[in-house]
Amino acid sequence: MMRALRARLRHTGRRLLAPGFLLTTFIFAMFQGGFVSWFLFYSFLPFGLYAILLPLQGLRIASITRTTNQKEYGAGEPFTATITIERNSWLPLLYLAAEDVLPDSMRQETVKVLLFPWWKRRIEISYQLPSIPRGEHVLKTVKLRTGDFFGFVSLEKEYEVYDRFLVYPQYVDMVYRQFETRFEQGTTASTIHIERDTAVTAGVREYKPGDRFSWIDWKSSARRSRLMTKEFEQQQSHDVVLFMDRAASPQFEQLVTFAASLARAVLRKGSQLAFVSSGRERTVLPLRPGERQQQDILYHLAKVRDDSPFSFAQTSSAELRKLPRQVTCMIATSRLSPDIQQAAERLGSHGFVLVFVVKDKTGQLSGAEHAILEALKQRGIFVKAVHEGQYHRAFSEVGR
Repeated sequence: MMRALRARLRHTGRRLLAPGFLLTTFIFAMFQGGFVSWFLFYSFLPFGLYAILLPLQGLRIASITRTTNQKEYGAGEPFTATITIERNSWLPLLYLAAEDVLPDSMRQETVKVLLFPWWKRRIEISYQLPSIPRGEHVLKTVKLRTGDFFGFVSLEKEYEVYDRFLVYPQYVDMVYRQFETRFEQGTTASTIHIERDTAVTAGVREYKPGDRFSWIDWKSSARRSRLMTKEFEQQQSHDVVLFMDRAASPQFEQLVTFAASLARAVLRKGSQLAFVSSGRERTVLPLRPGERQQQDILYHLAKVRDDSPFSFAQTSSAELRKLPRQVTCMIATSRLSPDIQQAAERLGSHGFVLVFVVKDKTGQLSGAEHAILEALKQRGIFVKAVHEGQYHRAFSEVGR
């Protein structure tokens, strides 16, 4: 309370300095007379009047907008923004200090620009950040500050200028190699929805009781005067479920890059991919192929955080009963721990399991991690440490 009162008194006192000096020089000129005293008064008169009029006029901002060069970015790309200010005041501005308040998520220094607009009604301020981090960023506030020649008056005001944009994770080109052991498409019931045709037409044959009505080839039936049924190739199933470990880790950004690269490689191979990511919020994307699934995964990875309050074994066990049999399970993690081992062994009952441990360029597996790696390999589970800059070699040993 007292601090606010002192600040207000100090602010009021500074505003009274200009009229006080103006009044003092006028009284001095009236009593003293002479060229020097009146010269002093008239010299200070424009500066004093400006200091008096500035608080009365204020900044008088008609509108303020921010324009970014993109609405979506990739991590590491440059970020450019332009702030456009429209004024409706006839009073010139000696200077204008503008600050675009950046959120903590952007991990950048404060952006401040000093301009000398004078009588300009339209002011444009542009700035560029050399690199922008992954995430969902929201810019909300622009601060403007101006003052008079001698610092008697200082005006500062915040304006709400809302902009939201998304920065997708980086990814690298990776060649996905399927493992050699494959399974025929089964009929196990699953709560994960599968969206694809399960067969490809290979020819026609005579209709047999039990064939589906939709399988009848009407053109062939008309030519041969008897019902003919389409014959299908039996497709092999190679569905993949990718689990992402969201435990707190200093290598989490590298893990996000690897997960994005891995998902992209699997989908570009033509396989179906499901994605499971559990932290404070749970995200499960069902088995689907194609570009739409890739976009949904990248959208999630743009915003994901290493905020899981539970062990990976707990978060993955919830999906065990939903997984179809004979499916490839992949685990992307930055650590090998007992709960990762436990989860991998459980997932092994549903098909082939691959565990990728993401490390930085110089990071190595610890002694405890090597012990877990050997134990998993003895259970037939593929485990590999992938280092930053070598993600393209992640599948170099699969299928050998």
